[in-house]
Amino acid sequence: MMQDYQRDFFDFIITSGALRFGQFTLKSGRISPYFFNAGQFSTGSSISHLSRYYAAAIEQSDIAYDLIFGPAYKGIPLAVATSMALYDQYDLDMPYAFNRKEAKDHGEGGNLVGAELSGRILVIDDVISAGTSVRESFSIIDQHEARMAAVIIALDRQERGQGRQSAIDEIEQKYGIPVINIANLTDLISYLSEQADMEKTLAEIRLYQSEYGCY
Repeated sequence: MMQDYQRDFFDFIITSGALRFGQFTLKSGRISPYFFNAGQFSTGSSISHLSRYYAAAIEQSDIAYDLIFGPAYKGIPLAVATSMALYDQYDLDMPYAFNRKEAKDHGEGGNLVGAELSGRILVIDDVISAGTSVRESFSIIDQHEARMAAVIIALDRQERGQGRQSAIDEIEQKYGIPVINIANLTDLISYLSEQADMEKTLAEIRLYQSEYGCY
């Protein structure tokens, strides 16, 4: 059952233009009837709103974690903003860290910024396509003898890759962790079914789901 914060999330990403409907060619070559662009969140207001939905999804998931890790580059503002939202909304003062793409050879050195990586690590990102950032994050976390507890993303397209599985399925199986989300395609379909004048868009998304969905 869709939660109130998920309805608010869809209102927000549609109003902000981060979620658009039409015809969009994906990297896979598929023609998708919708497109989610997290790059639209480029103001203090928008990233603040987005972080509240991440915080709500984290609390709803009941995941046990000790630190939020944001993989460079998109994960960096998400980790910082979500840590702030968790404190503001739930009085949880959670540490965060992120990596540099290139190790610093002066000052404190190294390729990590923020709290020490230890315990159970929650990796935060916008979306998962090929899963590259998750693999890189796992390597960094493993080097510090910490454990990746879960990954959280904004929108799960619930779409298979070249095989029958999605990149998210592969990550969950390979690392034995859950990938949680603010919302997914099933939620989007439920949301659109409640909106007026969205019948055509809803039909196109259902057709796309029947061809490429993995759930």
